[in-house]
Amino acid sequence: MSQDLYELLEINPRATESEIKRAYRELARRYHPDGNPGDNEAEEKFKEISHAYEILSDPERRRRYDQFGDTGSRGAPSGSDAFGFGGLFDAFFSGDQFSGRATSRGSDLEITTELSLEEAAFGYTHTVEARIPSECESCTGSGCAPGTFPEACPDCSGQGQVRQVRRSILGQMVTAVACDRCSGTGQQIPSPCPECRGEGRVMAEQNIDVEIPAGIDNGQQLRLPNRGAAAPRGGPPGDLYVSIRVTPHPDFERRGNDLWHRHSISVTQAVLGATITVPTLDGVRELELSSGTQPDAVKRIKGQGVPRLGGSGRGDLMVQIEIEIPTRFDEEQAALWYHLAKIRGEEVAEPSHSVMARLRSVFR
Repeated sequence: MSQDLYELLEINPRATESEIKRAYRELARRYHPDGNPGDNEAEEKFKEISHAYEILSDPERRRRYDQFGDTGSRGAPSGSDAFGFGGLFDAFFSGDQFSGRATSRGSDLEITTELSLEEAAFGYTHTVEARIPSECESCTGSGCAPGTFPEACPDCSGQGQVRQVRRSILGQMVTAVACDRCSGTGQQIPSPCPECRGEGRVMAEQNIDVEIPAGIDNGQQLRLPNRGAAAPRGGPPGDLYVSIRVTPHPDFERRGNDLWHRHSISVTQAVLGATITVPTLDGVRELELSSGTQPDAVKRIKGQGVPRLGGSGRGDLMVQIEIEIPTRFDEEQAALWYHLAKIRGEEVAEPSHSVMARLRSVFR
């Protein structure tokens, strides 16, 4: 196999890792023995390109090859001699099986916080309290007692993985699995920290400032990167998700960016028209009602709704009119209602004698 390895893979000596991988993928599929049964030349070619890829895909072995040729590149890492060409093909096409030590990431956490409608509408800095697995201050997350350090796992030599070799018709098949002894970390803690018992983290109460954006709505979530649970022994923390719950408002119902408000007026206000005062998120506003306002009529006040999340402008305030029908009135009011009905030619029930007497006294 004295042929130039770059020529074998049909690539330039300055090829990148991705270019090397792409070239090997194409050539391995072309010359794999499964696709060329009985073709000895194809099998030999497959072995050559597999050998070339095994060296050029390893940065250290590639450096030695560039300096000293194929002979200098044979000082492979421990265990690589057992890695057959069939295993190389299998590992290449089934994913990166030799990625080294596992880096454990902390868990994502979710908490719920309650906001008023005004807080959700206009935004503010909200402080939430949460009990979260946090980095141990005593060992700064290492899990080691003060003055001690982690040691390499003897079973995997600090790699976090062990290789399992099995034979097949294509050669030796090699897979990598997490080391049972160190759970894939590649390390052992000879003297665990007494505060966290070697975990590198402890439960702690935290006050977390959350920037609530104006216009956020009920049920939406905010993501705080790296504010979740600390990982065991110094890994990256997870994320914290803050779920928003907006408490019901006595005056408004939110629909998208619009606010809806139900406002009651009297029959006479509906008939004759009126200027009424309605609440808004910014204070009270006057609203003109024309004569003959109907039940469930909707009046719009522009720009008095909720600010648009991440945008500009605001929704509108929709005022839905309810007309109150009086259920109690004195004899004078009853007489006036009866008189109005007669003027309008409407069929109504005869009032009591006292109401009729009041009617005669009013209109005599």
